[in-house]
This record gives sequence, structure tokens and C-alpha cells, in this order.
Amino acid sequence: MNSTVDTENQPIFASRRLLLNFVLITLCSQFTFALLAMKGVLLPQILELWDVSKTQFGLLLSIYGFASNVMYVLLSWVQDRYAPQQIISVTMIIGGITTFFLGKTSDFNVLLSLLLVLAICCEGAFWPAILSSVRKSTSDSNQSKVFGILEGGRGLIEFLQNAITLGLYAWLGYSVLGLEVAFMINGSVMVLLGITCWFRLPKESLLKSSESSGTMMKEVVEGMRFTLALPEIWLAGIIGFFIYFAYTSLPFYITYLNESYTLPVIAASIFGVISTSLGRISSAFVAGFATDKLFGGSSGGMQVGLMVVAVLGTLLALLPITQSFAWVAMALLMPLVFTVFFMRALYFAPYGEMGLPPRFSGSVISVAAFVVYAPSSFAYLLWGFILDSYPGAEGYRYLFGTLAVVGAVGAAMAIILRRRMSGSLRDRIALQVAELDNKLGLEGEEKTFAKL
Repeated sequence: MNSTVDTENQPIFASRRLLLNFVLITLCSQFTFALLAMKGVLLPQILELWDVSKTQFGLLLSIYGFASNVMYVLLSWVQDRYAPQQIISVTMIIGGITTFFLGKTSDFNVLLSLLLVLAICCEGAFWPAILSSVRKSTSDSNQSKVFGILEGGRGLIEFLQNAITLGLYAWLGYSVLGLEVAFMINGSVMVLLGITCWFRLPKESLLKSSESSGTMMKEVVEGMRFTLALPEIWLAGIIGFFIYFAYTSLPFYITYLNESYTLPVIAASIFGVISTSLGRISSAFVAGFATDKLFGGSSGGMQVGLMVVAVLGTLLALLPITQSFAWVAMALLMPLVFTVFFMRALYFAPYGEMGLPPRFSGSVISVAAFVVYAPSSFAYLLWGFILDSYPGAEGYRYLFGTLAVVGAVGAAMAIILRRRMSGSLRDRIALQVAELDNKLGLEGEEKTFAKL
């Protein structure tokens, strides 16, 4: 009983060094996704800068998402084999150089080439390394909290990014030159962060095998075989899939207000900054610290959130499209955005709460990311196609109706995961890990960032 209490009362970060590294990781994790941040509040301006339609924009992001998902799987073994210093710093520098040029072209093929470079470096290799580093930064009992802090911190940085970009856009006479300058600044910051990571982040992996033993890859492969055979791993990924599917609809809320309720572009963008960035900050921090007490863990929090998405999606699909209902639309969109970001803070927390060893978490999260982010390979194209094929109110009714279905099905999956995690899952995983170590002849305690 006492050990349980002690575990629950463990500080989130065991040392000042871990805290500072976490701050660095958080900065990297948001600056890397400049485009994904901007599209939430500046989609009309991005369409103008690149001279593309909604369908073409959706196609670009869908190809980007498909390439990312492929790389998650192909590079999954890299996550546990190499140290965060090597993976994060190199990909940050390459991604920064690429982002610098992202606002300097409207040629579709060039844009596609730049996005493919970002998909390989800043998604396939970089993002799982960030997520596994966050998972390894604290104990199993603090997973919801640390991922909530990550998401909230990223939201704070995103708010500053979008506010500065929107300010540049207005200051330069509502010219897309503001976006171009923003991409250049963001790319430069990424390069500086990548150089800092090389000197600050851990230089060792958490594997029990040593470089001299020549068995590190064997431990990685056997760990992947063991973890990926667990049905709970895939179930958690499927729930994340539905959450991310809902997330991909967010950029189109701005065009919804602009086109359906004739809200000016700048006013819709300001609404996007307030709801998306501030909503992300507040809801993510709340999710991390309140989900255990209110919902019995991350799976319970995701279950409730997906139910809310189903209800709000239904209400928005049925809402009359008249000027007098503009405030009602915004009143429904605001909690919808908050709920999506609440869930985004949780969908990787179950992998730590299950009791998976930190040394195997990189490859697990990488493969899980393949499932979670799968909607990025088709959802943006789907939303763009729906809205271009059914102009006006009809298209948005289909969008929100689809969102309601996504929420309902995702909630059902979350109920199943919650039941499976409430049993003896942690004990069963611990026993299987001990058997795996015995088979490989591995000894010693599990390494952590704190011990390193």
C-alpha cells in the first residue's frame, strides 16, 4: 500500500536536468510543425500564398500524411536503437532548412517535394523520438500529466507563432508576405534548436544490451515482437485514430464561419487563434492533471471526450445556416475544439500506463503513431473533396455528420480499452518482459532518463 502511494506521489520530473530537457523537447515539437500550426487559423491565407484550392491543399497534406505513416513503420526500429540526441538534432536541422523555403514557392511539385522531406525527417523519424522521450521523462503514474504538459506547452508556443504570423499578415497590409517571413523565421529557429539538442539531450539509449555485446538490434527486434503482439497496443492506437480524424477537421471550421456566416477572414482567423491555441493550452493542461481523478485514467478521458464530439457534431450538422445563428455556431465550435485538444493530450498516455518498459516504448509509439496519424493520409483530402463537391451548407452538414459518427465509434473503442486496462495488464506485461530478458540473457534494472 505504501509503495503505491509513493509511486503516485512521485514528482513529474526527477531532476532539474530532466525538466530543462523536457522544455527543449517541447520547443522542438512545436516549431517543427509550423505549417500544421498555421493551417488551423490561417488556411485562407495559405491557400492564397500557395495558389491552391481546398482539394489541392488536402491532396498535399494527404500525400504528406501517407509518406509520414510509411516512415513511422520503416523507421520504428531506429527509435529504441539510437539516442534522442542523434535522432532529434539531425532531423531538426534538416527540417529547419526545408521549412525556411516553404513560403517561397507556389509551384505544386516543389511544394510536394518540400513536404515529403518534412514527412521523412520531421514526422517519420523525429516525432516518435519526441513522444518516446516524453514517455521516458517520468514514471508510469505521471504519463497523463507529462503528455498534458507537452500538449499545453505546444499550445502556448503555437499561440505565439500564430499571433506573430497573424500580426505580420496584418502589418504588411494583409499580404501573404507575412506568411513567407513567418516560415523563414520558424525554419531558422528550428536549426538553432537542433544544434542545442546535440549538446543537451541524452547520448545513450535505454537498452540493457551494450554496443560491445553486438546484441542491441536483437533486443530491439525481440522487444518489438513482444509489444506489438499485445492487443491493447493496437486498441489504443485505433482510439487515437478516431481522435486524430476529428482533429483534421479543425482547419475547416474557419472556412465554415467565413463562408456560411460571412464572417470576415481576419475575424474568423482571430476566432481560430482564440479557440485553437488558447483552447489547446487550457484543455491540455486540464486533461493531464484531472483525467485520473475524474475519468479513471487516459482511456476514460478519451471515452468521455469522444462522446462529446459525437453530440456536438450532431448539433452542428443540424444547425440552421443563417446569419442569426453565427454566435450559436461559434458557441458550439469552441467546446468542440477544446474537447479535441483535451483528447490529444491523452492518446499516447496509455502506452506508459500499461507498464511497457521505457526501452521498448520508442518502437511501440512509432508503430502506434502509424495507426493514430493514419487519417492524415486521407482525411484532409476527404474534407476538401466534400466541401468542394457540395458547396455551401450541404458540405458542412456532411462534415459535421461524419464527425458525429467518428466520435460515437471512437467512444465505443475507448470503453473496451478502459475495461481491458482495469485488469491485471501491468502484471502480465511485467511477467512477459522478465521472460524475454531471461531468454536474451539480459540482467539489471530498467534504465531511465533520470538514472542516466
